[in-house]
Amino acid sequence: MAYRLGVDVGGTFTDLLLLDQASGGFWRHKTPSTPHDSSVGILTGVDAICASAGITPADVEIFLHGTTVATNAVLEGKGARVGLVTTAGYRQIMQIARSFVPGGLAGWIVWPKPVPLAALEDTVEIVGRMDAQGNEIRPIDDADIRAALEKLKSQGIEALTISLVNAYLNGAHENRVAELAAEILPDVPMSLSHIVLPEMQEYERTLTTVANAAVRPIMRTYVRNLRTKLRDSGMAGSLSLLRSDGGLMSSEKAEEHPVSLLMSGPAGGVTGALWVGKNAGIRNILTLDVGGTSTDVALIENLEARRVRTTEVGHLAVRASALDVKTVGAGGGSIAYVPELTGALRVGPQSAGAIPGPVAYGKGGVLPTVTDANVVLGYLPESLLGGTFKLDRAGAKAAVQTIADKLGIGLMEAARGIIDIVNENMFGALRMISVQQGYDPRHFALMGFGGAGPLHVNAVARLMNSWPAISPVSPGVLCALGDATTQMRTETARSFSRRFSETGEAEVQAILSEMAAQTRAELVAEGIADSDVTSLFEIDVRYEGQAFEVPLSIDAETLTRDGLAGITARFDEEHRRLFTFNMDTAHELVNLRAVALGPLLDLKAPALPQGNGDPINAKLRDHELWADGAMAPAVIYDRAKLCAGDIIPGPAIVIEMDSTTLIEAGCTGAVDAVGNILITLA
Repeated sequence: MAYRLGVDVGGTFTDLLLLDQASGGFWRHKTPSTPHDSSVGILTGVDAICASAGITPADVEIFLHGTTVATNAVLEGKGARVGLVTTAGYRQIMQIARSFVPGGLAGWIVWPKPVPLAALEDTVEIVGRMDAQGNEIRPIDDADIRAALEKLKSQGIEALTISLVNAYLNGAHENRVAELAAEILPDVPMSLSHIVLPEMQEYERTLTTVANAAVRPIMRTYVRNLRTKLRDSGMAGSLSLLRSDGGLMSSEKAEEHPVSLLMSGPAGGVTGALWVGKNAGIRNILTLDVGGTSTDVALIENLEARRVRTTEVGHLAVRASALDVKTVGAGGGSIAYVPELTGALRVGPQSAGAIPGPVAYGKGGVLPTVTDANVVLGYLPESLLGGTFKLDRAGAKAAVQTIADKLGIGLMEAARGIIDIVNENMFGALRMISVQQGYDPRHFALMGFGGAGPLHVNAVARLMNSWPAISPVSPGVLCALGDATTQMRTETARSFSRRFSETGEAEVQAILSEMAAQTRAELVAEGIADSDVTSLFEIDVRYEGQAFEVPLSIDAETLTRDGLAGITARFDEEHRRLFTFNMDTAHELVNLRAVALGPLLDLKAPALPQGNGDPINAKLRDHELWADGAMAPAVIYDRAKLCAGDIIPGPAIVIEMDSTTLIEAGCTGAVDAVGNILITLA
């Protein structure tokens, strides 16, 4: 039998989901993450989940993995020392950057400018020049190139970026520099701008290629180490990593192009939510992925996740396709504290992480966290992970009491205050990807997943007025499910700066067809049959003179039917939605992209037995929790015993191996045909 294994490494837990492709049966497992070396936690989980399924790692045909290794390398400033080769006159390109400062007016005063990923002393210039049409107007000189590379070698660079002016039109000069670099710096990984990002705009192309180079050594070490350990365990199947845009890429390609993995971790949750929405018949979804360290939110419209052309990690914004995911430092491990200066309660972004974790975990944590507040309020019962993970309620109370003492309020009020603040932080992130993008959140359901998502989804749905609030089946490992059920994806881009009046459908079609053949060939080389590859296209459009563009998805059939006039009409509509106005100026094509997709796993969610609406058979025991300012009677249910059609009145808690769902007072939870809990106002 063929098995697929999805693995998602979070800040606190590593989630695994093993899928039998023939029967649709699955097994799930959570194990504490090992931040010092993620592969240790992964191998521990692989052994455990294979033993649970009665198979060996050798039976796993496809291993699919979402990782935050590249993300953390950027956030923690642990990228490689990058040498940059650029065209004479452009040595300060990384220092000049773009004159954009985030935040309000005060940002100009207090904003600390990020240190460029390639230092000025590690940047060298070479002679040679291509013009704006890709024609050579000044030749390169091998002796000049060798001298520049020898200088970088003497400075001990760990990765090399080659980014020459107008190389996106003609990469011949970059290729020659790479040939010489292979002789002089044989063990240093190279990134060439016309391969990483063949698009115009020198700074963005250089920055993206430098970022790719900066994380290449650490990703190469991580991927090779993981691959070796998996092979040693007997797993001979393919190893793929989740891209920022929700597709998959082979581990070998991930070593070469890690800039596509900067948002790999959060992408798994979005692809998992798409699978749930498809099976539940819900097409418009806001996602709330709450882990131990952070919360990731995204928007899905008509079962299509929003994608953006810029991946943002901390201060770094690179030109790489990604799902439009926003992250805030609000999770189960977020630490609550009261600053001496203001005396006002704060929650996060600091996190207790996996080690030592919340006080309730009993692993040495001493600072009060969101998890501890949930335990104190009775929202989390005494044990997690199916009873294997006992919680220290007395320790949690003692920790939260320190907050109550500083604020001069009661224990329960302090705990509820912690929860209210973290919910508001999540609410703020959701507004960024809905209201601020021109979407009405009342037209979307809110899906909570991750270890703590179902605990908060009901309260955040009230703030957003987004109903129903959905707790999917196995919410704690939904990211791993997303990893396991997604498809291979690759893309290529080409700048095509023309007014619409200066080109026609035939010319655009010809270029897109050429690019489609290139991307299809890449997936065929990965072992996918050509008949299983689907090609899609994206076109970046702007009004003439604008400094930004709007990406539009298109297919060959629509382009043939509607022509370029149809694209301009769609652009005007999207521009008005985003910015509330249109301009009476010419439309301009900027970039063309071809996307190739492998086959999508057509996995149906198993149906639950039909119940009579009464969840009494799933009742575990009576309980008490904090609701509306006082302790209130509640019921704890076992999710595994719920039936389709069961109606659960709040307040109630539904527990399962990997997560806990809170249904608040004044709400009810209805179990749908495939086991999702749909929470609505009573």
